[in-house]
Amino acid sequence: MKTLKTLLPKELQELLKKQKYQLVGRHSAVKACRWMRKALKGEGVCYKQKFYGIQSHRCLQMTPTVGFCTNHCLHCWRVEPDDIAVNWDELLIEKIEDPDSPEEIVEGSLKAQKRILSGYKPTSHQKVSWEKWNEALEPTQVAISLSGEPTLYPFLNELIELFNERKMTTFLVSNGTRPKTIQNISEPTMLYISIYGPDKSTYFRVARPIEGKNWTHLNETLEILNSYSSNTVLRLTLVNNLNLKNPEGYAKLIAKADPTFVEAKAYMFVGASRSRLTFEHMPEFPQIQTFAEQLAEQTGYHILDESKESRVVLLSKLSKKINLNKN
Repeated sequence: MKTLKTLLPKELQELLKKQKYQLVGRHSAVKACRWMRKALKGEGVCYKQKFYGIQSHRCLQMTPTVGFCTNHCLHCWRVEPDDIAVNWDELLIEKIEDPDSPEEIVEGSLKAQKRILSGYKPTSHQKVSWEKWNEALEPTQVAISLSGEPTLYPFLNELIELFNERKMTTFLVSNGTRPKTIQNISEPTMLYISIYGPDKSTYFRVARPIEGKNWTHLNETLEILNSYSSNTVLRLTLVNNLNLKNPEGYAKLIAKADPTFVEAKAYMFVGASRSRLTFEHMPEFPQIQTFAEQLAEQTGYHILDESKESRVVLLSKLSKKINLNKN
């Protein structure tokens, strides 16, 4: 018997459904990524396909912690409590004794993806081929991101392992505020750590952490990354007039983590962030290119690739890109 029928307030549930989230169980969700939809119709692919070889039309975007996070980032396109004037315990998922099982979440997520894809069947979408649609029904990649902080889910290891058993590549995106979880995690194919500022004061201004030690915890996570055998990425989400500055500060964080890759990416003026920021906060692609060049000078990393449409530049010490496509 579950202690609670849902962990999310009714107002948030209703809003998520309007935004075409497929809710899974009490605290998970799936949503069709824009690039998955475009790839199905032959209209382009996600920069992660260009950079790392994953297939956009076979990517499952999900979260085991929808609505639960340790930060209230200004630039986040997800809904935060202040956006809808509704409060809830955003750390509740860590505290309950009976969160949904990894098996329930995996099965529910795959079923949700099929429900989404039913709306793209070639009989009603001329641009979608039967070959791509049938391939999409069998995802080969999962992005554990979408909304919230996944390291708050107590059975994250088991969740990753279940996806791995299905021969899926696993991309885990974290804000790095749970270093103990990161240290003991079943390593995903790719671990992303998001960086919101080059120094403590900027971090607090942009991330608006709900816990006072989040900057300290992030730095502990960066030190842990050195011991990882899987691929790691530091993603810098860069916002005009906020954190698009001080490449030397970012370089120190990069040196501490020694990641496989660094992604310098522009903040995009989308979703709920539009109520917190303005269009002018979104950097133009040449700004990101210039900043990436400055990072390269400071870190010894070099530019491997870029995506103009997504306003992102890839840096690495590797001489060439990797291809994670198993199929």
